[in-house]
Amino acid sequence: MKKSSVPNRGYRVADQIQRDLTELIARELKDPRVGMVTVNSVEVTPDYAHAKVYFSLLIGNPEETEAALNQAAGFLRNGLFKRLHIHTVPTLHFHFDRTTERAADMNALIAKAVATRAKDD
Repeated sequence: MKKSSVPNRGYRVADQIQRDLTELIARELKDPRVGMVTVNSVEVTPDYAHAKVYFSLLIGNPEETEAALNQAAGFLRNGLFKRLHIHTVPTLHFHFDRTTERAADMNALIAKAVATRAKDD
């Protein structure tokens, strides 16, 4: 079996998509439903047919923003096609990333536990 000459190509493509999408969303996308979006990560399938794009939001409604981004996925894919020099530009699927919310909740729980323990001592 032939070993791939570029073993990390998928990661590099995902990283480039993340950088380009961040710029496209900020500069080219004029949808008022899309607020201050941060693209956290991109996962590309091995055949480059699909890409899951995880984003977080500073201000706005996550469900509304996710719907707007998925509606604009074709426009963003076309913008990627002009920037990327690969044979297949993946179909984009946007998902709201709740990792930052979960981290804030965990920090609050830890702070509460530490405060409770300090009162007990």
